[in-house]
Amino acid sequence: MCGIIGYLGNKDAYPILMKGLHRLEYRGYDSAGIALLQSDKINIYKCQGKVCELEKYCEDKNLSGITGIAHTRWATHGEPNDVNAHPHFSSDGRTALIHNGIIENYQALKTELINRGYVFQSDTDTEVLIHLIEDIKKVGNNELPEAVRLALSQVVGTYAIIVMSVDDPNTLVVARKGSPLIIGFGQNEYYIASDGSALVEYTDKVVYLKNEEMAVLTKGDDIRIKTIKNKNRPHYIEKLEMTLSELEKGGYEHFMLKEIFEQPRSVADSMRGRLNSVKEIVALGGIVEYEEHLLRARRIIIVACGTSYHAGLVAEYMFEDLIRIPVEVEYASEFRYRNPIIYSDDVVIAISQSGETADTLAAIELARQKGATVLGICNVVGSSIARATHAGSYTHAGPEIGVASTKAFTAQVTVLTLMALCMAKRKGKISKTRYATIINELESIPRKIKTILDSNDLMKEIAAYMKQFNNALYLGRNYNYPVALEGALKLKEISYIHAEGYPAAEMKHGPIALIDEDMPVVVIATTNGTYDKVVSNIQEVKTRKGKIISIVTQGDTDVRNLSDYVIEIPETEEMLVPLLATVPLQLLAYHVAVMRGRNVDQPRNLAKSVTVE
Repeated sequence: MCGIIGYLGNKDAYPILMKGLHRLEYRGYDSAGIALLQSDKINIYKCQGKVCELEKYCEDKNLSGITGIAHTRWATHGEPNDVNAHPHFSSDGRTALIHNGIIENYQALKTELINRGYVFQSDTDTEVLIHLIEDIKKVGNNELPEAVRLALSQVVGTYAIIVMSVDDPNTLVVARKGSPLIIGFGQNEYYIASDGSALVEYTDKVVYLKNEEMAVLTKGDDIRIKTIKNKNRPHYIEKLEMTLSELEKGGYEHFMLKEIFEQPRSVADSMRGRLNSVKEIVALGGIVEYEEHLLRARRIIIVACGTSYHAGLVAEYMFEDLIRIPVEVEYASEFRYRNPIIYSDDVVIAISQSGETADTLAAIELARQKGATVLGICNVVGSSIARATHAGSYTHAGPEIGVASTKAFTAQVTVLTLMALCMAKRKGKISKTRYATIINELESIPRKIKTILDSNDLMKEIAAYMKQFNNALYLGRNYNYPVALEGALKLKEISYIHAEGYPAAEMKHGPIALIDEDMPVVVIATTNGTYDKVVSNIQEVKTRKGKIISIVTQGDTDVRNLSDYVIEIPETEEMLVPLLATVPLQLLAYHVAVMRGRNVDQPRNLAKSVTVE
């Protein structure tokens, strides 16, 4: 959740750290802080609010120092305020720490430390860790790296930390368990961050710290990596696959709008090198070694959270339709806690934009313990999920900065479609004609998304109507049911309008009681599949004075005559409709949020990468 960054080198640390905080702010924006190491002391400046508030607060401060750490917070323990903001000091003021994660046994540790005379200033779990390190350092006369290692040996929970001390001014100690951490290499300097977005301006040479590893970074010396259990580990420098231009708004008012408009490219990039319509070939190189596992699978279990869960629901319809293997889609956050039945011949597919989702990683660990084959679909090269799974495929959507996921969804559905087609052909469950038809249609999707984006002004007009309401209902059937769920999620998370997605037929089993003239109902009513049934559902809403906003296939007249507003999308295969129908719903949510004065890229209480449970 939180964003952390550190610098050790010969340059002024403050501008590097502050720029990094701005790049990492999508991970949390309740409060922010920075610590700069000087010759005999550490200066810490922190405050409640966004990074820009910290920047103002620092204007008249002493900002010198060539070593420093900084943090932007998504609050877990302790409300967002100045005191609970990171970094946190040791009681003697000589050591400082920043932390992303949760210390689950912090209360027991805190009680013990209080009994030993330590006084706590904040309500955070993180302050417990810095005092624990301090105590171990003093009592055992340990050097900083060993004190950190021994402290982490007592910790239950997740963490990515950076620790610095006046007593060892040329060293930073970093460690991770569950939360991501990347180390970048410059000219006799080190950069550390939660993700590559904070490093890409300075280096493309990185080490992805592995789970339960810690690294000692000393100026003028090579990196030293060991496990928390004190076993030495080699390190491998990799190339950071990211460009600076991908992290800029590119003239758009918000990252979310930019990312919506990037979807023709991101969908095409997710197919590039994997689909050839001329030769009628679909291939996913990342899963080649495990195709036989998929073909022989007793069932496929998809685990994901949020938007990725909705992509998984689309895949359930596809896989069962094309491959004829039973599929279950599970919330990763529930999967590990309900003692699920997992067979060794099951295939588990984990989906995550960031590749760092804590619940999904826990589900992966459980599935592997049970002997299942685990495949991953994520967007971030080198992420934890990419490393924890047996194999998988990257979506190639490019960095997604807006908290509300948009291009990640369509990229995930694209990769899942390719996987379904590939397996259907291998298993002989699809005719050559249908296979060729879907491939050709899939290749045309980026162009068709572009035509939908050209109707942006219509989305503004509909948004001007919807912004006045506090509730909305989204309806869809079959492949369009997940679209209804995703559309409702987008509206609620960035505009704060209560919205729910339902299978259209389920409206009669409760939600219809809510429908009146103040309830806009968004219906995905494309002409393939269950069209006639959806028309009947629309008529039921109209009878009760509900306001209909419909997504229809171009040229449709029946639904148009029943609707208050109509959004047309190009005709396509039924299973590919989610790739098109989701786009206008993203635009609609975006414009409603803007018109209601919301912070679109940083909606309240949310963070982009959910690295804690």
